[in-house]
Amino acid sequence: MPSTTPVALVTGAAHRLGAQTARTLHERGWNLVIHYRSREEQANSLIAQMNRQRPDSACALQADLSQTAEIARLARDAVEHLGRLDALVNNASVFYPTPTGDATEDDWDTILNTNLRAPFFLVQACLAELRQNRGCVVNMIDIYSERPIDDHPLYCASKAGLAALTRSWAKDLAPDVRVNGVSPGAILWPEGEAEMDETAQQAILQKTPLARTGNPDDIAHTIAFLVCDAPFITGQVIAVDGGRSLNM
Repeated sequence: MPSTTPVALVTGAAHRLGAQTARTLHERGWNLVIHYRSREEQANSLIAQMNRQRPDSACALQADLSQTAEIARLARDAVEHLGRLDALVNNASVFYPTPTGDATEDDWDTILNTNLRAPFFLVQACLAELRQNRGCVVNMIDIYSERPIDDHPLYCASKAGLAALTRSWAKDLAPDVRVNGVSPGAILWPEGEAEMDETAQQAILQKTPLARTGNPDDIAHTIAFLVCDAPFITGQVIAVDGGRSLNM
């Protein structure tokens, strides 16, 4: 007999905001498909925690979302492993500076393919199942989609495109599938190549009316609200930014 427990697929869910979103949905009674690209150990640790809490409630699937064939495989395997799909959270993202004079074709492909192309084709691959279950999509966007950050034209373009897809899908996929977005402000500071020094961090906080960073729960609870508690909301992009978008 098919499971009646709803299932969410969260991309890039092995750590940071994706992992917290997955935990929050799991606490709300959902089963989870945790997608990861390279963080296998973290993904397996997360699903082990979930399955201890509720047996057979989570699985981890690896895929490189820059490859179309792997996107299709991820969608297919997600349904096969847990029997259905009710929500897709497009969280996986790449963020690093690409000044226009220095950006390469590889930078274009890396950022646009991960942040914009992959969500499009993943929604396409999941669409039949989402329609069947009158499901929903939540896209992780960014306040910089509307007010660009210096020297990040490719990132900002990718997130602006994802915001446009969100609104287009909300019209095109209705009434069967709801589609919304969440735009974080300062929640977790970037890691790796995009890491910000303390001066840059303070400059952002000075423009944030609440004068502090948020925390991963702020994003996770907003996504859970859109997935679980908002049956009459579609086509919206909610800024979770402490008011930062008022002072860009």
